[in-house]
Amino acid sequence: MRTSSLRQSGIRLGAMLAAIVLLPVVLVAGGPIGGARAAGCDSSLPFRNPSLPLNTRIGDLIGRLTTAQQISLLHQYEPAIPAPLCLPDFKTGTEALHGVAWSTDKTNAGAVVDANGTTFPQAVGLASTWDPALIARVGNAVGQDARGYNKQNPIVWGLNLWAPVVNLLRNPLWGRNEEGYSEDPYLTTAIATAYGQGMEGDNSRYLQAAPTLKHYLAYNNEVNRGSSSSEVPPRVLQEYDQAVFRGPLQAGAATGVMASYNQVNMRPDTVNPDLATTERSWSDSTLMNVTDAGGDYNVFPGYLPDREHTAAAAIKAGIDSFTTDNTDPTGLDKAVNAALADGLLTTADIDKAVSHILAIRFRLGDFDPPGLNPYANITPAVIDDAAHQQVSRQAADEAMVLLKNAGRTLPLNPAATKKIAVIGPLENTLYSDWYSGNLPYKVTPLDGIAQRLGPGAAVTGTEGVDRIALKDATTGKYVTAGAGTSGGVLGESDTVPAATSEFDVFDWGQGIVTMRSAANGKYVGYNFSNFKNDQDQPNGWYVQQQFVLEPRPDGNFVIRYAGYETQETWFNPNHYLTLQADGTLNLGAKTPDQATEFSKQVITSGIGSAVSAATGADAAVVVVGSMPFINGREAHDRTDMNLASGQEALVKAVTAANPHTIVVLEDSYPTTINWEQHNVPAILWTTHAGQETGHALADVLFGDYNPSGHLTQTWPVSQSEVADITNYDIIKSGQTYMYSAQPVLYPFGYGLSYTKFRYGDLRLSEPEMSGDGHVTVSVDVTNTGSRAGRDVVQLYAHQEQSRVRQPLKKLIGFVNVDLAPGQAKTVRFLLKASDLAFWDVTRDKWVVERSAFDLMTGSSSADVGRSATLRVDGDVIPPRNLAVQTLAENFDDYQGAQLVDYSTSSGTAVGSTAAGQWIEFAGADLRDNPASFTAKVANGTTGSATVEIRLDNPVTGPVIGTATVSATGSVYSYTTATATLTGAHGIRDVYLVFTGDLRIASFSLK
Repeated sequence: MRTSSLRQSGIRLGAMLAAIVLLPVVLVAGGPIGGARAAGCDSSLPFRNPSLPLNTRIGDLIGRLTTAQQISLLHQYEPAIPAPLCLPDFKTGTEALHGVAWSTDKTNAGAVVDANGTTFPQAVGLASTWDPALIARVGNAVGQDARGYNKQNPIVWGLNLWAPVVNLLRNPLWGRNEEGYSEDPYLTTAIATAYGQGMEGDNSRYLQAAPTLKHYLAYNNEVNRGSSSSEVPPRVLQEYDQAVFRGPLQAGAATGVMASYNQVNMRPDTVNPDLATTERSWSDSTLMNVTDAGGDYNVFPGYLPDREHTAAAAIKAGIDSFTTDNTDPTGLDKAVNAALADGLLTTADIDKAVSHILAIRFRLGDFDPPGLNPYANITPAVIDDAAHQQVSRQAADEAMVLLKNAGRTLPLNPAATKKIAVIGPLENTLYSDWYSGNLPYKVTPLDGIAQRLGPGAAVTGTEGVDRIALKDATTGKYVTAGAGTSGGVLGESDTVPAATSEFDVFDWGQGIVTMRSAANGKYVGYNFSNFKNDQDQPNGWYVQQQFVLEPRPDGNFVIRYAGYETQETWFNPNHYLTLQADGTLNLGAKTPDQATEFSKQVITSGIGSAVSAATGADAAVVVVGSMPFINGREAHDRTDMNLASGQEALVKAVTAANPHTIVVLEDSYPTTINWEQHNVPAILWTTHAGQETGHALADVLFGDYNPSGHLTQTWPVSQSEVADITNYDIIKSGQTYMYSAQPVLYPFGYGLSYTKFRYGDLRLSEPEMSGDGHVTVSVDVTNTGSRAGRDVVQLYAHQEQSRVRQPLKKLIGFVNVDLAPGQAKTVRFLLKASDLAFWDVTRDKWVVERSAFDLMTGSSSADVGRSATLRVDGDVIPPRNLAVQTLAENFDDYQGAQLVDYSTSSGTAVGSTAAGQWIEFAGADLRDNPASFTAKVANGTTGSATVEIRLDNPVTGPVIGTATVSATGSVYSYTTATATLTGAHGIRDVYLVFTGDLRIASFSLK
């Protein structure tokens, strides 16, 4: 939370090592980094010698740090270490999701400092390019900007960048949808890897910047995110949620992960033991893991008793750096020292965590002369330079997705377009979002179109929003704001409508509006004291510029304040505005009946002005969408997938007035625009695409760029098709394009072009493949249109036979192909058997099954008309062997039962809370006629419960044994429960049916 080509190619390793040999030791340690030239600094210490192996240098430095100094490095704000070591300050965490966004200032109580560097499309827009090569260039520009800012102020702008976000977009209601890439793990991995590698740079020794993947693990809901548990069965864990972390780390595209706020299987991710084991096994390099801001406070009190135990558990679990208590490390220091004193931690544990931090700092060049590190030469001049601006524009171009183009409405002919209307609440504004910096400049849609057409065309802009005045029904005076750039406190003084009492009202859906003062163009907002018109745009953690104009039975309105803090228990219960004795308007009523009533006068009709502008124009471009701080954002999931009603009314009115209407939907997630799809001639979708949005929109509208973006998420027809946001089992619940058979508005991978592409037959180099082999898959793609264009050729697979439920289709490859009119190219995919693997819960390993696989190719997940069948001579999974100790979590199916933590430190068990809940183990080999059931169980209640062992059916199947589970005193105190079995034979489906509150970790049938 918020508390061109690669231009810097770097020095190749051989040249760099040669330079090292020529440097005398005194020069090696003599650079300004680390203050090695300062008085008392020892330049001869081994850790200062770049010619030594990295681990040797780390070990030397660790040995010279006192325990207190080591503990000080565990906090986000790592202090300078004095002579003779002379280590500089270091800070983890500069936000860099789609450009360097912001950081915090240690010297100013951790105040947020916004960047003004290059901004790119939001993350979901970057992924919509399906262009890893471009995303690597974007990442490199971000890394260069980060270096430029670090050179400017290293205290504020650290080089540990908190990006990319790889959490999968499995549910379109997630508030942070704008931060992720895709619902698909293959695509997410490709984009995240490209972005991370771009930020890191291409030097084999030094990092340009150190990316941190967010947020480990299984984090897709904002509701109760600090306490909710994501229940993730092993297949979903391995094939889906872990996959997007595993891929970039294996590719060396990240230097660690950030632990998420939520729990996974009832254990907080801040103390997830994966961070010390599984995650680190994916990388050949040392990783540095961090907590999310204040994430340790989600662990205690409750899951663990206090901060001492939490700090110890987090370090043991693999956390290296704590983002906590803003700039104040004293609480953490005290907890870690107490844990050492009480034996919860050893100095070896601290050594390990600090060594991970230092490994990244060494790779960033913190302790080396800048002459060795090519990235140390980057200056602030690189920030948002012309090359970065060009990459920003290209990214915005490629991110746009053409959703509809009936009758070849697009592209518009610039020579024939003499009159155009640009309409809508986003026609002449660009918004920043929570994880972007300030836009260094803004090319709005209106700007871009006007610039493209030049002075010879009439370009008319209108926001299409009502300008209103609110008149107190009792006093007869108007709601009045201040004049001038700083605005003034909202009150009542005007007796007739004037600029100070007129407001432009923007509808963001579900009744939420923002009000911009006509007097100064600033938004009205709350500041915990009063209401003022002094904000450039809706902003801040609580977004205190939100209101609802609630109608009253008599036709009047009351004003309800709707900033997000009104949802907090600590906030003032008075959410309605009333006239105060001093003539100001402030919070003064709990109910609308007690609030001051106003009549609403429409000074200018938004729809009226829009229709006037659209009528007779050669084209009308309606730019609608979201306000990123309001319509879904960190801490706030969406609850409505529709376009705001006022915006949809605007689209309908303009479409009726002008048959040449183009809708540009600028938002960050799937939206149920069913009316628009059926009635509007052309629809373009883009995210909030940064500083070059207007230029990119004009590029696409007028055909200077042929749209090539493709959706990275399924767009449902209706919100009713969307699963509960807290249900993480995508396989059982049928989520994403891989498992859902629901009708869709737009499928995953969808995107149109101004030209047409024809696919030839899909060809295989071999019709069969071994379980560890590979084949080449080929398809000829031809541009049959009259324009050059790019298509994203997508390859999907479906397994025909399996012991488990397989995806309807899954993406296993994609290639961007650029084709001139009439040109054909052969697109080839190297398909490895391992690309078809899934997680076998019966043996806890990846497996490629013996099966026929349908391979399909096309331009979206729904447009895969070319296919071929590949036979794979893979593994045959044998019947389940329940005679060995079997982890309960490795079930095949379940009902009601939950995945829970085996202990607070490790392991997963299955928990039952009510009678009739069950887990299934399908196709179990009972041919040895097992006679006993033995299970490791716990019961934290005072009563007893039972485990029924049934065959074939959890309700009607025969009971072959019943084990009693007596109270054990704690859900973490396990004992052995047994039962005698009768009638167990053959190959059968085994069900463990629970009749009470218990946990089961493992069992066997012998």
